[in-house]
Amino acid sequence: MIDHTATALYLLKAENNEVFGPVNFQQLSSWATSAQISPLDKVSTDQQTWHKAPMVPELGMDWLIELTSDQLYGPTTLGALQEFLNLGEINGDTQLINARDGTTTTVRAIGTLTIPPEEPEDTDGGEGPVRTGIRISLQQRIRELESTLFEERRTREALEERYAKLEAKYVEIVKQRP
Repeated sequence: MIDHTATALYLLKAENNEVFGPVNFQQLSSWATSAQISPLDKVSTDQQTWHKAPMVPELGMDWLIELTSDQLYGPTTLGALQEFLNLGEINGDTQLINARDGTTTTVRAIGTLTIPPEEPEDTDGGEGPVRTGIRISLQQRIRELESTLFEERRTREALEERYAKLEAKYVEIVKQRP
């Protein structure tokens, strides 16, 4: 597991394999809080062994966002939830699931989040990874699922072909028996 006291931590962005670091844990945590770390990104101390960012408990990536009844985004941080609110990607009625205890709530019910009245503010600046948006991640996830589906179909077709050959061989063997 990741030692959050390590002085050299690295972040591997899932969408483009770009590596950021070395940074200290405070910087890494700041990136997580400001939605610059997605649930698919990875963290390492040696750039050899990588762990998905949500698996580092100290980053606080504890919230799943219910986008639809069968689509979730996350886990992510309260700070990232605030960024998604500011960007207009979620609202006060968006359902959330606490990944630590399984409870469900709404954005509005979390007292530390501020629901903006109108237009989102673009406050991205400085060095570091670009903020992760929910929509971008959904498009990436759709591409991954389509690729997996294609691969599964190809495997199924190969297995069906193999099954047909085995069945034909079985029928041939049965016919040859007295």
